[in-house]
Amino acid sequence: MPRRLMFVQLKTGYDIDRGPAWIGWVDFSKTWKTAYFHGRTLRRGTGRGLFDANFYDVETHDEFWISGPRRNRGDLRFGPGQPTVEGDAEDAYGAFLRGSDPRDQEPQARTSRSRVRPG
Repeated sequence: MPRRLMFVQLKTGYDIDRGPAWIGWVDFSKTWKTAYFHGRTLRRGTGRGLFDANFYDVETHDEFWISGPRRNRGDLRFGPGQPTVEGDAEDAYGAFLRGSDPRDQEPQARTSRSRVRPG
């Protein structure tokens, strides 16, 4: 499952660019049509007539904007403040702001395999 450092903003219930926003790791399905963030399953809203969003929560139908973060920190466009940077994304986001590709900072997937020691 691809994992990317992304900007995520809740749009439902807020004026344009005024909802809570985060910089964090988002997991995507192989087709990139489904995203997983904060325990939510978000589907791409192509063809659904979403006004200022590109994903929606499959359970609550809350609308979200998901995009790559901007190096100029202009993610919120017209909104005040800055997005909250998730704790596990701080190092990768800092490296990104300094010019690194965030995929180079992607957390390694955990495996449940145990090592077999030669006996």
